[in-house]
Amino acid sequence: MTLFRPCIDLHQGQVKQIVGGSLNDDGADTNFVSSHDAAHYAALYHTHQLQGGHVIALGPGNKEQALKALKTWPGGLQFGGGVNDSNAREFLDAGASHVIVTSYLFDGGQFSWEKLEAIKAITGTERLILDLSCRRTEGGWHIATDRWQTVTATALTPANLKKLSQHCAEFLIHAADVEGLQGGIDEELVSLLGEHCDIPVTYAGGARSLDDLKRVCELSNGKVDLTIGSALDIFGGSGVTLAECIEWNRQQG
Repeated sequence: MTLFRPCIDLHQGQVKQIVGGSLNDDGADTNFVSSHDAAHYAALYHTHQLQGGHVIALGPGNKEQALKALKTWPGGLQFGGGVNDSNAREFLDAGASHVIVTSYLFDGGQFSWEKLEAIKAITGTERLILDLSCRRTEGGWHIATDRWQTVTATALTPANLKKLSQHCAEFLIHAADVEGLQGGIDEELVSLLGEHCDIPVTYAGGARSLDDLKRVCELSNGKVDLTIGSALDIFGGSGVTLAECIEWNRQQG
């Protein structure tokens, strides 16, 4: 069944909620900056046993906060953001249940199977999550790298989803075009993922209320989980409370 998955998004050393498509070297349009550190949210998720959450470092300057979160709940959080074959082991040893990889896997906009094998040699399939965050194009959705600014040649087709699913434990997929806008989920993308993903997958982008959890469940036949960020009360939002999400998960039980 569809579950709520929590997140800790780090930008410039702080827990934030940003508009995903605005992220670049100069900064980002920001919905929320927390007065709490990453460890606070890790402890909160641990208390309520919200499994499968992710810590994402959006650019440099976030390692200290990321490590604090992982230390607070060893084995309870996934980590992504700049992960490659030279640092993946460090984050796993620091407490990440899995590492999440995107940009490292691409050379000049082309997917590198050689790099995938290199990081699998460190993580194994069972501790690797492929971040297939994407942007909509005329031909469907294409994976976007480099903080979602570079649209690659790799499309989210049923064939690619099936092939890539054999090399990782889960997929994480942000719909970068709607990320942080609280304007509703990308229903077509959720439907595609529900129909063609045969491993666990978490979708993020545009969620604004508890109804979006219900909608993702309906569209994906319960196969896709949902991350809610900017709309959540603990991130300054007014669309849905963490308590409601906890209760939703309990009911899926």
